[in-house]
Amino acid sequence: MLVIPAIDLKDGHCVRLKQGRMEDATDYGSDPLAMAQRWVEAGARRLHLVDLNGAFDGQPVNAQAVTRIAAAYPELPIQIGGGIRTPETIETYLNAGVQYVILGTKAVQEPEFVTEMCRLFAGHIIVGIDAKDGYVATHGWAQVSDVQALDLAKRFADVGVSSLVYTDIARDGMMQGVNVEATLQVAQAGLPVIASGGVTHIEDIRTLSQVARQGLLGAITGRAIYEGTLDLAEAQALADELHPQA
Repeated sequence: MLVIPAIDLKDGHCVRLKQGRMEDATDYGSDPLAMAQRWVEAGARRLHLVDLNGAFDGQPVNAQAVTRIAAAYPELPIQIGGGIRTPETIETYLNAGVQYVILGTKAVQEPEFVTEMCRLFAGHIIVGIDAKDGYVATHGWAQVSDVQALDLAKRFADVGVSSLVYTDIARDGMMQGVNVEATLQVAQAGLPVIASGGVTHIEDIRTLSQVARQGLLGAITGRAIYEGTLDLAEAQALADELHPQA
């Protein structure tokens, strides 16, 4: 199971939000590349990047920072979400060296778009499912749809989606632990799931690693590694010990 550091980009800075609120951001520095280097040196095997401005604007805003990181680490799998709504944006990111693009809002509004992108960019599409009380949120979590998380996951089970990123919005950035039950429920759709939201301590990694065989590919961690409540290298070592197949 992978322990994946998150680098959230807002106005060119590395930040962390609480429950997706742009007005509740903690700034961790103005050099995303240096932050990426920090996590790579700590043993990260994948990076999770989010263009927060892009998620709200519907188009990339922090793409320059993303492409700089991809250029610096061409062998490192990088996944990017936020404001990815067109084939041209996907192609630009992939050409820049990003391995995976995450579709969230478009997956809810136009599920057939995901199917088509899986055909055009086979193996590179991740669907992001951001849920509040079990229902999928869109547009940078500003709107909650009437689509249930598991139903959306099932919709994409057989179209070529690489994996799912499942985020419990209520827990994201709140340091309250992972919603393991909801994450495993989404995994029932049959796609590998990356857990997100609430990873706080090493015990969260232990809990997830122990159930990883039920469909978990990894866990994204943000505020915890920035605030020091979780050591990335220690977390990955524990995940390797408890779930060595990953």
